[in-house]
Amino acid sequence: MTPLTEPAIRASFVNCTKGEVKRLALPRDLAERPWADLDFLGWRDPAAAERAYLVAESGTGLLGVALRVAPQTGRVRRSMCSLCLTTHTGDGVSLMTARKAGRDGRAGNSVGSYLCTDLACSLYLRGKKNAGRRLDESITLAEKIDRTRANLAAFLQQVVG
Repeated sequence: MTPLTEPAIRASFVNCTKGEVKRLALPRDLAERPWADLDFLGWRDPAAAERAYLVAESGTGLLGVALRVAPQTGRVRRSMCSLCLTTHTGDGVSLMTARKAGRDGRAGNSVGSYLCTDLACSLYLRGKKNAGRRLDESITLAEKIDRTRANLAAFLQQVVG
């Protein structure tokens, strides 16, 4: 992924009002992010545990979505991220929902998916972060990256509608 600037990130959001975009907390470490290893930029709001954000490159430019993180409930179990297919134990995977863009979103419609809680899918794929036990797969890293990007594109398409 190419390094992103604050104005480019803020301009990319499709499911927020202009006021929400202006107020959202951007990561302070944009310059230090491992951009070459990222398939998308994802972060949690440090001031609000229930908020997360995701910005990805698409065929039409940058596409950003605001996400709501469901609270963790119940017992500890192993879960799988629907983007990168990394398995985590405990609270490593969370249900995240995005208000749909446009009229559907204003009507209250949303889509959700189970994602890595820290949104570090790209780093788990490349072995830069460890989630514990990894599933043995016979596909290459490039194929895993392509699969993750396809899963992300499908999720973003649901948001955009």
